[in-house]
Amino acid sequence: MSLIELIAGVEAHEATLTVFNADPAVTDELREHFADRNVRIVGDQTASGPKEFAVLARDGEFVTAVTVDELLPRPGGDGARSSGDREGAAADDGPGAEVGTGERVGRPVLDHLDETMFTSYSREDMVAASREIEDRAWRVGDGELHAGFQTLDVLTGEADTYDLLGEKERLDVHAYAADEGDAPDVEHYAVHVGETAEIRETWFVAYDGGGYEDAKCALLAEERAPGEFYGFWSYDPETVDYIIDYLTERYGGSEQTDEGGETV
Repeated sequence: MSLIELIAGVEAHEATLTVFNADPAVTDELREHFADRNVRIVGDQTASGPKEFAVLARDGEFVTAVTVDELLPRPGGDGARSSGDREGAAADDGPGAEVGTGERVGRPVLDHLDETMFTSYSREDMVAASREIEDRAWRVGDGELHAGFQTLDVLTGEADTYDLLGEKERLDVHAYAADEGDAPDVEHYAVHVGETAEIRETWFVAYDGGGYEDAKCALLAEERAPGEFYGFWSYDPETVDYIIDYLTERYGGSEQTDEGGETV
């Protein structure tokens, strides 16, 4: 399964969160809150039963049930949404972390959504998302980091950052790009030139966790329109392992480069 096929597979594996006995405004609020998640929000009413509860299902199978208050804590309650939101959140908490809490609003559902879909990310969004994974690899300082830059021209602009990452003695860094532009001078990481459309059309960063399952994470997106990316985050170890194994087998993860960027 190619990288683009993997994106399509995650997209098709959408979960459904049915919100029962709630005001339509609450359901709309949940839609907004989970807008970047691979989950469809629908409202429903029952003749009897509790108010404002939600059921998460995938492929017709029950996953979990929670109260709406657990998904949207109200101001003044535990884990209430901060006005700063993402700014200052720990990178380890991932997208959706709440400032100063280490917790994610909606965690009872988020814990069951290993892949986080997003649409229309700009290049600036992709760079910011990539930095979180790169920072995690830097702090752990061990394992393998694999990143796709679409073209050698783009990679050249990130050469200093990746040379610094590659200086970590126990961190094995691999960069992938299509043969467009001049290869950067490389000292501490490997460059793999892929002659396939998926390398030119996708942006990815995957970190194997350096021996820690909880540290595994990946970002994979397809550029479906100029400067607009559609894809997903994943903290699922199996998904991260698949991406890295695919890149290694397809594009030769063991290749090394010399200072001129040539394979040796």
